[in-house]
Amino acid sequence: MIRGFEALVEQRIKKAQKNGDFDNLKGRGKPFKFEEQHVPEELRLAHKILKNAGFLPPELELKKKITKVEQLLGETNYDSQERSKIQKKLNYLLTKLGTTRGGANTFPVLPDEYRENILKKLS
Repeated sequence: MIRGFEALVEQRIKKAQKNGDFDNLKGRGKPFKFEEQHVPEELRLAHKILKNAGFLPPELELKKKITKVEQLLGETNYDSQERSKIQKKLNYLLTKLGTTRGGANTFPVLPDEYRENILKKLS
């Protein structure tokens, strides 16, 4: 059954080539460039396809979420309860990122009010 599918795909590719559907593609006639050189050679094409389809490695997906939460935190009023909830979410994401890197060495960010109290007690 896979054999038949492969034959169908090959047939459609040849038909598209014959019709000139690939003639105006970006980068036509140039070598394929791999942006991620740290990806093993045998996985580069699959990595490129997933990247073009909008899929990111889990670590980059987390970094993207962290950036969004940090922006939201910057836009939230200093004294609001919502800010505390957003801060907790940011701490969770930072901790999760630290564990995906093989260790929990990323320290959570303290809410501003706690940070100020700690600084007062230390001085």
